[in-house]
Amino acid sequence: MNPIELTLEQKQRAFSELRDIKKTLADRGWFPGTSGNLSIRAGEHDKDNGRFAFAITSSGKDKSVHTPEDFLLVNEAGKPIEPTALKPSAETLIHCELYRLTGCGAILHVHTVFNNVISEWFADRGSIPVEGVELIKAFNIWQEEAVIDIPILPNYTDIPRIAALVEGSLNPAIPGIVLRKHGIYAWGANAFEAKRHLEAFEFLFEYVYRLELLKR
Repeated sequence: MNPIELTLEQKQRAFSELRDIKKTLADRGWFPGTSGNLSIRAGEHDKDNGRFAFAITSSGKDKSVHTPEDFLLVNEAGKPIEPTALKPSAETLIHCELYRLTGCGAILHVHTVFNNVISEWFADRGSIPVEGVELIKAFNIWQEEAVIDIPILPNYTDIPRIAALVEGSLNPAIPGIVLRKHGIYAWGANAFEAKRHLEAFEFLFEYVYRLELLKR
């Protein structure tokens, strides 16, 4: 099978969009340590053969600074499509599954205190319930007093074990999943929409956390 080929313009566009959103989220402190990972689809999706490419953050990089080695390009199996000494994020396989299953254009993964705590609080339930909060509309859910459940997956050390659970956890109406005591994966048709969804999730996590405190 021939390797995926991207134009210079497609590569530069993907890297530029990732760089902009990386700066925005890093400024909010959403990448403690070298945690988190971001990706964006690059080029066209060959639906007939199930082939696609995306740009993703390199493993182990400080996301609060910008370098020429921040990103690399990988294929639908998470393998680099160009010669490189860089390693993709350890969680690239989860991105692969989300692109394959949802057809989305961008995926953002961050670690925050609120998404960690609330995922542990509702771990036994398997999802985080949110009722009647205005920010649910960010997911294009417009029912009055809407109720949603945000899926929680176990945080295994073995990433392929997590990736294997992604398909069974997806709710087409909810553009996100949470790994227990780890972080949120939010996605959208493009970087703008993925960011909107991520911001809404993080607001909702803090809201639910604080509401649970008031119930005690």
